[in-house]
Amino acid sequence: MSKMYQNLKNFLEAFVCTLFLCVALSHSAFGATIKNMRIGQQVSSVRIVFDADQKFDYQVFLLSNPKRLVLDAMNTNIKKVLQSDNNNLISATRVGELGNTDKRIVFDLKKPVLIKQAFMLTPSQNNDWRLVVDLVVASERDFNAKVGAKYALSDKNGASKSMVASSNKSSSWFSSSDKVSKPKSRQKIIVLDPGHGGKDPGAIGAYGKTYEKNITLAMGKELKALLEKKGYKVYLTRSTDVFIPLRQRVKIAQKYKADLFMSLHADSAVNRNATGLSVYTLSEKASDKEAAALAERENKVDIIGGVDFSENSKEINDILISLSQTDCRNKSSKFAGYVVGEMKKSVKILNDTHRFAGFAVLKAPDIPSALLEMGYLSNKQEEQLLKQSSYRKKLATSATSAIERYFNDPEIAALY
Repeated sequence: MSKMYQNLKNFLEAFVCTLFLCVALSHSAFGATIKNMRIGQQVSSVRIVFDADQKFDYQVFLLSNPKRLVLDAMNTNIKKVLQSDNNNLISATRVGELGNTDKRIVFDLKKPVLIKQAFMLTPSQNNDWRLVVDLVVASERDFNAKVGAKYALSDKNGASKSMVASSNKSSSWFSSSDKVSKPKSRQKIIVLDPGHGGKDPGAIGAYGKTYEKNITLAMGKELKALLEKKGYKVYLTRSTDVFIPLRQRVKIAQKYKADLFMSLHADSAVNRNATGLSVYTLSEKASDKEAAALAERENKVDIIGGVDFSENSKEINDILISLSQTDCRNKSSKFAGYVVGEMKKSVKILNDTHRFAGFAVLKAPDIPSALLEMGYLSNKQEEQLLKQSSYRKKLATSATSAIERYFNDPEIAALY
């Protein structure tokens, strides 16, 4: 019995040693696992963030014909195939093997870029290790001057150390969780635009002669109060019965550096049976026309959030304006989707609720914007509803929920 016991003991010890050896070899084969990749975008920049369970060695560089960004990740495993989020610089992502344990991640580029910085962030309370790569739009000449592995940034050339030290000073548009420390996220700024006003009454109720300008102002004040309770900084383009030109409303939003712009209106139709709420964002055709007009202006300093365009070439300015317009249009559509989703829970909405048009108040090239048509004053029932504070509060509550969902969307949250 004792001999059998001893043999069993020896077998178990050998089995445990073998098991530990296999585990050790497995960890040795893949020192780190890249678990996720996300992309955040601003007007002329893209930030790529890789989440990993351990620190890993890397080098990142540019290649041409076609234009590519290459990241070599040493001694790593990749948990899933990485996908490029919607953005205006990277069209596709693919992963290949460099060796038994090294990986190469290739990003196909839509535009010429430069690698502004690359650095590794140490784990924080809610995050693992993160590798951050920042790209900026460049001219063809500048891109071609930095092509090749000899210009690679890596953890070996001092980029990691210097960038970690300065990452708290980086721009505010990427997720605060990707910074070295985790400062309090800044207060989001919303500009609400009560339509019409003063000499412009807007639509007039077919039955109760209700002025649209009064409904929109009341709604603006009610929505402002709800949003401020949620911690947003909210401005109204008008807080009294005054007339403000359409373009001036956009300038007010830019003056306050709004993160979101929402114009409030009530509709009217010849068919008095027409009812329902709708949401408009800028159409692609209108956006492209506006971008072309902007590109022709001599003074481009204040077109996009105070960015100085005066020293750039026409090629770079055209790229920046186009990027900003497309990015802004995409964010506006995302917001409109949330508005539709929340409104349909509580009020009647039109079919094809999200619509597209060339409204002047939606043409800010750097602020996500939507126009809310709250209902039809030409319809007797909806005119009466829009005059009721309780109904407007229902609309305001749904709009607040949509705004909350928009800013909590991972793609949008990553910009702050």
